[in-house]
Amino acid sequence: MCLSENSFRMCRPCLKEKCSRICRPAVLPMPMIYPSLRAAAFSAVVFILSSAGVWAGYFSRVVIDPGHGGDDRGGRSGKVYEKHLALDTAMRLEHYLREKGYQVTMTRKSDTFISLAKRAAIGNRFKGAIFVSLHYNYTWRRSVSGLETYYYSKAGKPLAEAIQEGMLKRVGGRDRGVKFGRYYVLRASRNPAVLVEGGFVSNSRERSRMKTGSYRDAIARGIADGIIKYRFQR
Repeated sequence: MCLSENSFRMCRPCLKEKCSRICRPAVLPMPMIYPSLRAAAFSAVVFILSSAGVWAGYFSRVVIDPGHGGDDRGGRSGKVYEKHLALDTAMRLEHYLREKGYQVTMTRKSDTFISLAKRAAIGNRFKGAIFVSLHYNYTWRRSVSGLETYYYSKAGKPLAEAIQEGMLKRVGGRDRGVKFGRYYVLRASRNPAVLVEGGFVSNSRERSRMKTGSYRDAIARGIADGIIKYRFQR
C-alpha cells in the first residue's frame, strides 16, 4: 500500500530508491532455514562475539515505531503528513534490517492510531530489544531545519549517537545533535530507546527532499547503519 506525494492516491508498492511516492517496499523472501537451526546459529554468533568483547550493544530485536497515524496526522504542510512519511520510512527500515538478518517488530503497519502507552507496551514485550520511534519535525519557524535524535536513559544515548551519525552521513543537512528528551515512549521503555526526527516538514527545502523516495530511503539506511554500528561497537 502506498500514497503518492501530491494527491496521496493509492498506488503500487515499489523498491526504487528514487521513487517519488510514499510507499511500502516489498520484503524480499528470506532463505529457507529451519527455525531451530537458525536460532542455534544465532546463539553461537552471540556467544563468540560476546567472548571477543565486540557485542557491547547486544540486542535480539528492533522495535520500530512509526510516529502518529490515523486521526493523529502529526506535522503537516499541505498534503504532506508526518504520519505518512514516518510509516514509509519505517517500512523501508524494516526491509533493510530484515535483509541483514535482524528480527523486527513494527508498532503499526498501516495508517492507524495507536496510543503512546500501547506503543511502549509493544516494545516492552521483548527483553534485550531496542526501540526506535520515527518522526519528522515541525515548527512554526519555517527557517528551522536539520536532523536530531532523542534519548531518555543512559542506555539509549549510545544508540542515539550512532543513529544520528548514520543519518547525517547518508543525507547531510544540519546536525541538530543528540538530545535528552522526556517523550513518553522513551520514559516508558525498559529497553534502550530513541526518538528520531528526520527533518522538518515545515521547512520548504527539507519538505521537498522528504517527498522523494530517495530521501526517505537514505534516512532509513542511515538509521540502519547506526543500529548496526551500535550493535558491534566496543
